[in-house]
Amino acid sequence: MHPEARVPTRGREGDAAYDLACVEPFTLAPGERALIATGVAVAIPPGLCGLVLPRSGLAIKHGISCVNAPGLIDPNYRGELRVILINHGSEPWSAQAGDRIAQLLLVAFAAPALQAVDALPDSDRGTGGFGSSGR
Repeated sequence: MHPEARVPTRGREGDAAYDLACVEPFTLAPGERALIATGVAVAIPPGLCGLVLPRSGLAIKHGISCVNAPGLIDPNYRGELRVILINHGSEPWSAQAGDRIAQLLLVAFAAPALQAVDALPDSDRGTGGFGSSGR
């Protein structure tokens, strides 16, 4: 979709996710968020979806993350993959065209028909919520 686009690739054999790269240079000031183009569109097979995830190196070194992590790509979406990045760091952060900015993880999902009921079956956890399982 763009002359600078890079096909998503895995860094090493055995890696789970594919790296996504930006197609234009940009800078994020501390606290700033932006929609970043990858120039790539995909056709995800039925039964799979794509999850856009932050890159751990960018997160720990610069505070760069995805605002809506994980971002969801449905299998019927055909538009450009774009990533909503945010700078949680204390310094501006810049990327050049071709820099890896996020990861795409393909995962299987189930979509059973949902049914409204008057009561739920019992479980050993019950209604215990956050922190209910102890330390």
